[in-house]
Amino acid sequence: MAGLEIDESMLSDRAYQATKWVIEQQKAVGIDLPNNGEQGREAFFLYIQRRIRRFGGKGKRKPWGDLMDFPDFAEFSQASFAEKTMVSNREPPVALEKISYIAPEENLAEINTFKDTLAHVWPECTSAFITAPSPGMLATAMHNRAYPSDREYLDALGEAVAVEYKAAINNGLILQIDAPDLAMERHLTFANRSLSDFLKFAEEVIERINSAIKGLPKEKLRLHVCWGNYEGPHHLDVPLREVLPIIIEADVGGIMLPFANPRHQHEIEVLKEINLKPKQFLIAGVIDTLTNFIEHPEVIAQRLERAAEAVGDPKRVQAGTDCGFDTAAGMGRVTQDIVWAKLKAMRDGADLASDRLL
Repeated sequence: MAGLEIDESMLSDRAYQATKWVIEQQKAVGIDLPNNGEQGREAFFLYIQRRIRRFGGKGKRKPWGDLMDFPDFAEFSQASFAEKTMVSNREPPVALEKISYIAPEENLAEINTFKDTLAHVWPECTSAFITAPSPGMLATAMHNRAYPSDREYLDALGEAVAVEYKAAINNGLILQIDAPDLAMERHLTFANRSLSDFLKFAEEVIERINSAIKGLPKEKLRLHVCWGNYEGPHHLDVPLREVLPIIIEADVGGIMLPFANPRHQHEIEVLKEINLKPKQFLIAGVIDTLTNFIEHPEVIAQRLERAAEAVGDPKRVQAGTDCGFDTAAGMGRVTQDIVWAKLKAMRDGADLASDRLL
């Protein structure tokens, strides 16, 4: 985090131990579909700079548009970054030259660590997922300094990250494509541009995702979309109604959306108007990852019941979190003990909903 030299062997060992720990915790609280917690990554998309050649320097992300309307809160929010106790996604590297994916062995090592740890800690577990960022997330965060057009840059990123998409599936894992860009970038990169410009960008991202996952089994693919996993007013978030028609064009089985936070809980109703594709299912966010309130199991059950009603079939609904609890190392918005209590509550609430609906 401070730019110091890293002992790679120590990092690898720490990542293994951390992965083992998060798998043990997920098993203990009753999670059905575990993840490796991205324990070997500095942040949910920044890690890619070590696997794709020609990134360097330091870019500058625009501030979240919603914070500009509340300067007191913006000052409060930025204080944590000033302490430099966490990895910041605000100044990521840029593409200095044409890029290429160069570290399939590093990606495979992460996959194998996850699978080997699962086999040791949780041998009866038959299904698990791993994440990778969308090309749109990379394009909007790690800016283009190498290609004549942003479209060509997006093409190159789609081809590069497809290596990780295919590796996940080929090694028996479910792939979750993390695409906060499909909602969040409306009030970030596209804050001063038209809604139509943003929607065109979202369509182009879906095109690249579909190209990257072509031929892969849809039931093994899920797409996570959100408005940014940060505490803030979120009053400028693009309505789900505007972006959902584009999101469901992704050739994936699962669509993961946040419905636990106070800004978007009501939008579960949109799914009654804009239906998922016939073979798609919903992973409904029923846990808010930004608050230390522990949701009551009954609240979770009610949220899942609303989701089942909106989708029209409880068998096409899974319980999930709104997002990851940390998107970068060192953030620690929610304490570890409460994280596991919240996930245990999600398990209990899902059981309640299943008893009533199935």
